[in-house]
Amino acid sequence: MACPAAPWLLLVMPLALLGSLVAPAFQPEQGQAGGESGQQLDQEIGAGESVLVSAYVHLEFSDKTWPPMFSRNLTLLPASASSSLKTLIGLSLTTECNVNHTGYSHCSCLSGYQWNASVCSHHLLCHPQHQSHQPCGCLVFSHPVSGYCQLLPPVPGNLRLNSHLQMPGDTLNLTLRISQEATNLTWFLRRPGKPTPILLQKGTQVSLTSSQGQVVLSISHMSQYWAGEYMSCFEAQGFRWELRQVVKVPLQQKEVARIPEKLSISCATSSGFQLSCCIPRTHLAYTAAWNPEEGSQASASLLTTSGSQCLVLAIQRCPAADTTYTCVLQSQDLDPLRFPVPVTIIQDGDTTCPENFSVVAWNVTKAGHVAEAPCPMNKMGVVKRPCRPDGIWGPVQTDCTDVGILALCIKAKLLQAGQGRPAEEVPQILAQLQRRVGMASSPSDLVALLSTVKSLSEVVAEDRMHLDRSALEDLLATTDNILDMNISSLWTQAQVQKPTEGSHFLLAVETLVRSLSPEDQPFSFNSSNVLLQSQFFEPTLPQYRISFPTQPPVWAEIPSHSLAPLVHNGTNISVTSLVLQKLDHLLPSNYGQGLGDSFYATDGLVLVISIMAGGQAFTQAEVIMDFGDTDDFLHCVFWDHKLFGGEGGWSGEGCRADAAIASPATWCICQHLTAFSILMSRQTVPENPVLDLLSQVGLGSSILALLVCLGVYRLVWRVVVRNKVAFFRHAALLNMVICLLAADTIFLGASFLPPGYLTPLCLATTFLTHFFYLATFFWMLAQALVLAHQLLFVFHQLSKHRVLSLMVILGYLCPLVFASVTLGLYLPQGQYLREGKCWLDGKGGAFYTFVGPLLAIVGVNGLVLATAVLKLLRPSLSEGPPVEKRQALLGVIKALLILTPIFGLTWGLGLATLLEEVSTVPHYIFTALNSFQGVFILLFGCLTDKKVQEALRKRFCSNQPPNSTISLATNETYILEQSKRSETHEERVTD
Repeated sequence: MACPAAPWLLLVMPLALLGSLVAPAFQPEQGQAGGESGQQLDQEIGAGESVLVSAYVHLEFSDKTWPPMFSRNLTLLPASASSSLKTLIGLSLTTECNVNHTGYSHCSCLSGYQWNASVCSHHLLCHPQHQSHQPCGCLVFSHPVSGYCQLLPPVPGNLRLNSHLQMPGDTLNLTLRISQEATNLTWFLRRPGKPTPILLQKGTQVSLTSSQGQVVLSISHMSQYWAGEYMSCFEAQGFRWELRQVVKVPLQQKEVARIPEKLSISCATSSGFQLSCCIPRTHLAYTAAWNPEEGSQASASLLTTSGSQCLVLAIQRCPAADTTYTCVLQSQDLDPLRFPVPVTIIQDGDTTCPENFSVVAWNVTKAGHVAEAPCPMNKMGVVKRPCRPDGIWGPVQTDCTDVGILALCIKAKLLQAGQGRPAEEVPQILAQLQRRVGMASSPSDLVALLSTVKSLSEVVAEDRMHLDRSALEDLLATTDNILDMNISSLWTQAQVQKPTEGSHFLLAVETLVRSLSPEDQPFSFNSSNVLLQSQFFEPTLPQYRISFPTQPPVWAEIPSHSLAPLVHNGTNISVTSLVLQKLDHLLPSNYGQGLGDSFYATDGLVLVISIMAGGQAFTQAEVIMDFGDTDDFLHCVFWDHKLFGGEGGWSGEGCRADAAIASPATWCICQHLTAFSILMSRQTVPENPVLDLLSQVGLGSSILALLVCLGVYRLVWRVVVRNKVAFFRHAALLNMVICLLAADTIFLGASFLPPGYLTPLCLATTFLTHFFYLATFFWMLAQALVLAHQLLFVFHQLSKHRVLSLMVILGYLCPLVFASVTLGLYLPQGQYLREGKCWLDGKGGAFYTFVGPLLAIVGVNGLVLATAVLKLLRPSLSEGPPVEKRQALLGVIKALLILTPIFGLTWGLGLATLLEEVSTVPHYIFTALNSFQGVFILLFGCLTDKKVQEALRKRFCSNQPPNSTISLATNETYILEQSKRSETHEERVTD
């Protein structure tokens, strides 16, 4: 190494001492360092005995280069006979120093030597960012150098492991056996591609156990993140020691990326394609190959990035038939890993989805297959889009995660597992997270953000860390941005993946905000969604009181008697109050014992209060809160993270609502500290067991009545449908019965489902209930329209099959369209399901897609009824219907007159109870009329029909009066004659 100043050497000399010891010829001018070396020996030395004595020698070379003689071991001439008392038998170089232009000396130890621990602890390493093979192999000194490198004694221990090859999921055990007393033991891991070793300490995956003479490091659930070179560093015998072992972990199936996993391609539009097989960096050597290689038609190339290697197979020409390409990964002593990629060739006549450029470019894809594409730049994952059997593209399914957010999430999880230094890395991750949160654009990004905050909070709680002002500001800014994200496009879909993310996020923020360092008190933070105030409580104050400028304003106070026990102990007391807006809508709709779970909603914010006394969280204190609400049915609640198996839920335990003093507002008084809010039932009534029982009894009665109605139609169907009008009427009524039976059964069953927002079963239940209730009303509309046609167009006879087809389209297709559009439009916006209930959300537009068509049908039916009444009261001679049809029309009108008001009044009351504050009377009327609809249909739509009554009497009453039999036969004969005349008239008109 060339330096501005001349190089120089430090040497150690082994001397043969004869007789009494005489001081060496070269004594160091400065203090020695290095254990016993250099200390004067005062014991008797036997003749001819050789003892190693270190002496300081400073050699400088003016030409700035080392003499060639120092590049090898020095050989000394034999001692002369005149020599007495001591003989120099060997000379070895120990230290090489170079002085830079600033006057500092960089002194490196030669092989077999090392700076001792005492010197090492007082000077900087030459390369502190890179730990060399010997931890104290090179130090920086201010001139002159205070010591020299020492000869290393034998290694005082060994490092063993249970296996160099660890299978994924196994537990690694590294055992350090030490023969000497050791101190300052630390463990490090250098992962592949990472030059800087990572400190290992206790975590969720790392554990340390020690006994006499040995220490065991255990790593559970081994994976690629734990493969690499393990180092055990400790001090013993005055030196720092470092023992190493390399651990390898084979790849798992999920760690190998195939792009794409499946492929369908049209050779007419694309002559070739590419397949990629990518693996992360690992200590194990893998060889990758594609099979088959297709000769000259394919070429494989290796693409290397910073964190992975990809083997890319470029197919020049489409294969003649469907082919499965297989990526084969092999490593010594391991079974090969095979990853098949089936390629389907689109043939002429196959149904396909056309090229499309939604989100990414989609090539022509065969029906029934799923197209895949890599995520955009700086995103990790795959974008998928199904091609439906009818050749229509399905929705885009993106699993893309921002690489920066994903890297922070992995780093936080590894920190929690035991890799890294929490005191340094937690603030760094929070700062980087605050800068990266704006890049979140997918549910996967949001899940990664929430998981990162959760992991950091658990690290802070486990290590009892304190966050400084800057770190807490970064956290609160990140929280504000997360709460401000689009609920419909991100939060709703993220909750489908992980329903408990909102609860875990609340707990994480609670934990982090109360870890503020006492030196940074007082502290305040204000943003659109996050407001925080933290301060020391002064004993001279009568009580703690805080207010926030929300709408309406929120304030809270803690009486002095609750803080008195802490004040008397003389400990520092800090009180932190935090308001989180919009978070209440992101929590699971779970309600504890004593709270209704169907109609309650919070007021839009969550208030978190915490007390820290002497570094410990203090949770028992009385707190009085005013959320600025005067609702008569207000419930004071807190979020209990232990409810519902750790999923969390609202609980009212330990809280009560009291009337405020000299104010119309309602106060919440709780006897503990946590996250508070209020549940309001302004648009509903509190939980009422009488209403629940009435609803269940009514629905059960309706289901039974509808089943009886189906049985009646099974017995009398052929008798009551002797003409077209009767057929249309009873066909519509039969379908109404079927639809209402299905709707009531599903609605009754939904009340027994466990509460769980956005579960597939709850979504399916809501969709089917919506569809069948709408279908019931659309069949009523079909019945009314047939009546209107028969009255207004007497001589325009329609084909039975044509009318029935139109009725089926109106009765089933129209409600299916309404239900499907409602699901597709409002589910992504988070406005489809009601909180805690498997039914349409009454606060958004979803419920009005049900009520709107319903009320419109009731209005149309009313117009038809008015027209029918006028026609029947004033029939003309030319257009008067036959007697039999007139009776059927009267039956239709009677059914509509009875059924339409019942249906309309029922759901009109339901709408009224949602739109305005009403007493409990409309709720009872609504429940009774809505629940007993099936009974009304059986009584007024089926059993009151004379044809049905006559058919039932004929079937079940064997002793019929003679006149009844003659009358029925005569009536049937008349119907047949009338039918023949009608058919003859239709033929003449056609001719």
